[in-house]
Amino acid sequence: MKIHPSLISADLLNLKNVIKTLEPHCDGFHIDVMDNHFVPNLTWGPMFIKAIAQATDKPLFVHLMIDNPETFLEKIHIKRASTVSFHIENTKNISQMIKRIKENKWHANIAIKPNTPLEKILPFLNDISSVLLMSVEPGFSGQQFLAGSLDRLKELAAYRKEKELNVAIVMDGGINKTNIGHLAQHGCDEVGVAAAIFTTEDPVASLEELYQATKN
Repeated sequence: MKIHPSLISADLLNLKNVIKTLEPHCDGFHIDVMDNHFVPNLTWGPMFIKAIAQATDKPLFVHLMIDNPETFLEKIHIKRASTVSFHIENTKNISQMIKRIKENKWHANIAIKPNTPLEKILPFLNDISSVLLMSVEPGFSGQQFLAGSLDRLKELAAYRKEKELNVAIVMDGGINKTNIGHLAQHGCDEVGVAAAIFTTEDPVASLEELYQATKN
């Protein structure tokens, strides 16, 4: 399983050092972009994302929790092989959004809220690299993993197997060393993790514990 530390919970005044410390131990970094409209919180703008991209050689997973995500693509500067994730709930033209992401040589990901039916994303699974199953309501770090998220993972993983699809399943929200092993066991390929890394005394040790938990 790939683990992307979610920088929303990192020490923002020491972010470059945080990235350099964690970079040898992780697969990339998760960037939550919030606009205080689609979700009730405000985070990074394009210049901040560019600065983060320049601070690491690892790919970024840019999760757009914003209104009109289509207008944001031309503003961000991230490396090829990074992932751009947009929400199915507020994107007007899904196919066009996927096309534009691919034209920039990024991986396309569709994110889905906990209460949105999985059926909404099924028609697009052949066209994207991964799906992001939110296991909390998007907007804030530190929330508890929602009951029912594991069942949604199992359902999507079973559908992927049945249809022989080559799409990765990503999860984000309330993931820690207690539940990450179950997610790996039932088909999750990547996770974004915030509080379980950054609210501990030793983020590197906590990250390594998470990787170890995926193998148990």
